[in-house]
Amino acid sequence: MQVADLTGLDKAAILFQVLGDGLAVTIFKELSDTDMRKVRVRARELEMVSFKVKKTVLEEFYFSFLAQKYKETESGGRKPFAFLEKLSDEQVAYLILAEPPRIAGIVLAQLKPDRQMRIYERLDPEQRVEALVELGDAETMNLESVVSVAGDLQEKARYLPKASEFERGGGEKLAGMLNRMGLEQADLFLDKLSQENPDLLAEVKKFYLTFDDIFKVDETALRDILISVELDDLALALKGMDESLVEQAINVLPKKKQAMYEPVEGTVSKRDVNDARRKIMEQVRKLQDDGQINIADTLSGEMVE
Repeated sequence: MQVADLTGLDKAAILFQVLGDGLAVTIFKELSDTDMRKVRVRARELEMVSFKVKKTVLEEFYFSFLAQKYKETESGGRKPFAFLEKLSDEQVAYLILAEPPRIAGIVLAQLKPDRQMRIYERLDPEQRVEALVELGDAETMNLESVVSVAGDLQEKARYLPKASEFERGGGEKLAGMLNRMGLEQADLFLDKLSQENPDLLAEVKKFYLTFDDIFKVDETALRDILISVELDDLALALKGMDESLVEQAINVLPKKKQAMYEPVEGTVSKRDVNDARRKIMEQVRKLQDDGQINIADTLSGEMVE
């Protein structure tokens, strides 16, 4: 006899056999006298029911009983996974990152669809696939285990760092790294970023200027930048630039400096030009640190790559 072949009456009769008449009558108190007689008769008819079948039927009854209690708990506003609602997406992802895919799948099953995707995308690629499979199978896990998982995770969540307790990345942090790179390396990275993540590029641009970008700030900011650098460095940095940008740079200088400016003639190495531009960008960052210019505020309109 297999569990899959049992009818509802068969299962009730087996429970009657396992629990005994006194306890079974209490559990089946909502049954009519007629139905109770049917259960008793069927219990006498069933013979040689294996221990495995009896155990499975008893577990099914037990977990259905737990399920009812679980629903009652939810209706009273006490949901086992309610603590997830108080966590940020980042915290939830961090919480399940080291957990087995089975646990990740259970947690994802508790979330609303839009939040599911946001947290799912934070998982490691390999964990994503396995968690997705487990998400599909999560409903087959018995309720007692699910509630146990919720309790364990809630305890672990108590020790999660708060958003203010750890450094984030983001545009400002990335800009800081770019400031420490060579100009060519930074330009290559920004070019790649413009193709792969334009939104992040826009965020970085609030905190980082390339040499070309200083010609996109307003005239006052450009004047503050250029009068703070040596004319020889400026002339070398402007080597190879479009003539209109060279004129723009010279025109914002005071008349005395304009008269002293001499363009670099002949061929010069790219390294020398980059070194001169690096000096100017270092001065830009110094002005920013001193509060004399604000990169986010000085850009004149939306920049086009």
